[in-house]
Amino acid sequence: MAMNNQLIDQFIDFYWLTTGASQNTLSAYRSDLNIFSKWLKDTPFENVNRDLVNEYFSFRKDSNLSTSSQSRILTCLHSFFQYLLEHQIISNDPTDQMNYPKLVKKLPIFLNIQEVEKLLDAPNINSTIGQRDRAMIELLYSCGLRVSELINLSFHNINLKDEFIRVHGKGNKERMLPLGEIAIDFLSEYEKNARPLLLKNGQCDSYFLSNRGSAMSRQNFFYIIKDYASLAGIDKPISPHSLRHAFATHLVQKGADLRSVQLMLGHSDISSTQLYTHIQNAQLKTQHQKHHPRG
Repeated sequence: MAMNNQLIDQFIDFYWLTTGASQNTLSAYRSDLNIFSKWLKDTPFENVNRDLVNEYFSFRKDSNLSTSSQSRILTCLHSFFQYLLEHQIISNDPTDQMNYPKLVKKLPIFLNIQEVEKLLDAPNINSTIGQRDRAMIELLYSCGLRVSELINLSFHNINLKDEFIRVHGKGNKERMLPLGEIAIDFLSEYEKNARPLLLKNGQCDSYFLSNRGSAMSRQNFFYIIKDYASLAGIDKPISPHSLRHAFATHLVQKGADLRSVQLMLGHSDISSTQLYTHIQNAQLKTQHQKHHPRG
């Protein structure tokens, strides 16, 4: 068991160095490997064969594990066993050529423009916290950021004068994004009025600050969005990522080309961006069925 744990640590370090994977991916992979190791009990990774891997997936399926989670775990195990193979710790990869579970591509929860407006109007901009939250939601919708990109912004990443922000996305890839005028107005108000009060004479390079004057956490911002959605009367299970989806979908609806949207979202593959044309097509179908006399 101790040897298994040591190999997991070595693999996670190697994977981070060679891929630049995010902390969220590394944490998920570490968790997947720890659960697998615990299930193996006293069996070392060197003795794992295809039958054991299949038995493990049968065990996980019985616990109602989603197909997307099964797919991620198989990807993780395959990367791990490839690492062991390359370092001559094992002689063959037990996950080689295993079939991935078929994923049903679900369209993300979509916010229409009216719902986005309601969410943007929910914070009380007469309060310090409300000014911060309005600025965060405006920026999220203006630029289509991932929540990790939003909360990891530093003061030097924001250039209100030249109307752009510098973002470090997945794999630490940098991209420059234009800022909309409305977002600039609310960010200016936040910088001038709210941020100094949240900083409380302390020092923190993070752009968006918590009530304690430190960097905002992912979890905290998730709760903030859910609270404002409830306040705005939006009866959908939304998250900060819903605003990223709304940003992309509304751009496509207004005629933006997919390549530009891909660059703004930081997608490495345009197939990820094509999802938003599917959302638009689904909406058109709904409108046709609702309003056409022969729909």
